[in-house]
Amino acid sequence: MKKWLYIVFCGFFSVAGYGQIRMPTGGSLGSGQQGGLGQGGQVKIDDSTKVIYGPRTARYFLEEDIFDNHKTLYQIDTSYDDFHRYNFVQRADFQLVDLGNFGTASRNVFFRPIEQLGTQFGYDAYSPYAYQINDVKYYDTKSPYTNLYLTLGGGGQNILRFDHSQNLSPRLNLGINVQRFTTNKQFGTSGQSDSQTNLAQNWGFVFHGNYRSKDEKYTFLGQFNHLNHHVYEQGGMSPDSLNFKTDRGIEYDNPSATFRTAQSWERRNNWHIYQQYVLAQGFQVYHVFDYKRSIDVFSDTDLTNARLYGFYNNYYYDSTQTRQEVKFRLFENKFGIKGRFQGFNYRAHYRQRIANMNGAYTKSYSTTGTYRLSRFENFVGLWLAYYLKDSTQRATAEFEYLLGRDFKIKGEVVSKWFRVGYLSTFTSPTFVQQLYDANHLRWTNSNRLVNSNNIYGQINVNTKQLRLSPRLDYHLINNYFYFDTAAVARQYTSAFSVVRVGGEAEWRPGKFQFLTQTYYTLVSNNDILRIPRFFANFRATFDFVYAKVLFLQVGGEIHYKSAYYADAYMPLTQQFHLQNRLKTEGVVYTEVFLNARINRVRLFVKMANAAQGNYQGALIRGYFSTPFYPVVGRSLGFGVNWPLFD
Repeated sequence: MKKWLYIVFCGFFSVAGYGQIRMPTGGSLGSGQQGGLGQGGQVKIDDSTKVIYGPRTARYFLEEDIFDNHKTLYQIDTSYDDFHRYNFVQRADFQLVDLGNFGTASRNVFFRPIEQLGTQFGYDAYSPYAYQINDVKYYDTKSPYTNLYLTLGGGGQNILRFDHSQNLSPRLNLGINVQRFTTNKQFGTSGQSDSQTNLAQNWGFVFHGNYRSKDEKYTFLGQFNHLNHHVYEQGGMSPDSLNFKTDRGIEYDNPSATFRTAQSWERRNNWHIYQQYVLAQGFQVYHVFDYKRSIDVFSDTDLTNARLYGFYNNYYYDSTQTRQEVKFRLFENKFGIKGRFQGFNYRAHYRQRIANMNGAYTKSYSTTGTYRLSRFENFVGLWLAYYLKDSTQRATAEFEYLLGRDFKIKGEVVSKWFRVGYLSTFTSPTFVQQLYDANHLRWTNSNRLVNSNNIYGQINVNTKQLRLSPRLDYHLINNYFYFDTAAVARQYTSAFSVVRVGGEAEWRPGKFQFLTQTYYTLVSNNDILRIPRFFANFRATFDFVYAKVLFLQVGGEIHYKSAYYADAYMPLTQQFHLQNRLKTEGVVYTEVFLNARINRVRLFVKMANAAQGNYQGALIRGYFSTPFYPVVGRSLGFGVNWPLFD
């Protein structure tokens, strides 16, 4: 796999790199039409003019900016801060938990209130590995823009990304983003000669485009978003392969896995369209269309190990093998008006959703069981915002109502010095929380609304060298859905609360930079929701320049969560559930890294989990992020990013 990635990436460099160093010498490029910054099209030049393409000539915007009537053209990021963070958990500031290796199932560390009204699918364990619809960048370029990214991490962690975008005319841009990554198993194999060392494989891509009419009244944004994700499920380390020693921590030298033949596969296809038209000054109409289709398959052709280790409590139909397939389909249309009136930005909308879930599972060799849920939902909503001198200082109020059911109200005030807000929601449980039926698990739950009331506040203190952002979050939750120790969906009908205090701090004395992020969390009912009491990130870096052209940053970072009974993982339903057998975390995770930039090319080299392993004859403890799933041990990683603007 590594050889294949090297060949492909070097091929990109050899072909596209020639265009990067070739400077325009005269004549016109592309269509030859004149276009100012932010107006698109190619740049017309003559024999006496020299144009250098770069981050300033290939800019992008987000759908949210158009939607809020605050279109901002962002410059391509060429900084190397955080560039070494190729792991999805690290990119989320460790506020995600996976199964020890990227590409595996993931969940949020902290409680997050649900803001999306309507009945959701509920299969989200692999969502971080998909391109997010709201984060897709829409470009306006003066020359073809290509971005190449390659990471070769330790333990078979390989990522390849390819982005390309260009204006076909001054008002039309098309582009594509492609992602491919693979990871290898860290345990449960017989070594390099094992034919099945692969753990996860991911293909993801987005075709996107944007267009605006000549008079700027009509705007169109569209994308086709695809995810194809495959994982060999391991069920964690088999209990009899663990060796616990209080003086040396947890030893794991290629122990056996609970599962040998289990696999999960998820495929998503999302069509998304946003369009708006200016009818009059301060008055626009808009339309958003979404079509989503997801298929989740789990299969295990040999349940011998599952029976041996008691992984499943029940075998309703077949004790030798299991297979299930769950499909989700969504049609959604949103129609609205928006604009500005007497200093206020406003939006009003009507939204309609048609969603259904279909499940099928094997009862025997020739018999299949099925189940189904459908929803037809209608929403109305209103959004108001008052902006001060710029869009960074604002007051917003939002309301949305699912007729006869869900409800959301939100208010927020943002200034340079503080941010405060209130959110109250009543939301429907997900499809998977309401109904599930298969070989090992089954339930039917009422769809009583989940309620959360949330208050948050943050203070911002900024000086030339110091930035402080203390924060408080308070959540009062009622009718909370969770998965019990048997991995069955339950609803807790009483109220409980979550309080989180902490924040971020940054200090920049000269060429040094020190960043810290700490949170302390209290949950009034630890039997239902479990969050590590203490959470901390710390990073220290030093920046310098070598030979006037090579910019370097050397540093290290530390992450820590206090020990707690983290949720276990059930691959049948892609859900994390309560467990009382094993405490996880409680160990400091460290990294040392070197980030570099020469011209526009960025590189990194890092040692992940640097403190894990033998040190002066003692074994520095490894640890579990999810029960019986160890975090990848000490490993060396390398990455490069090469943007091309011609």
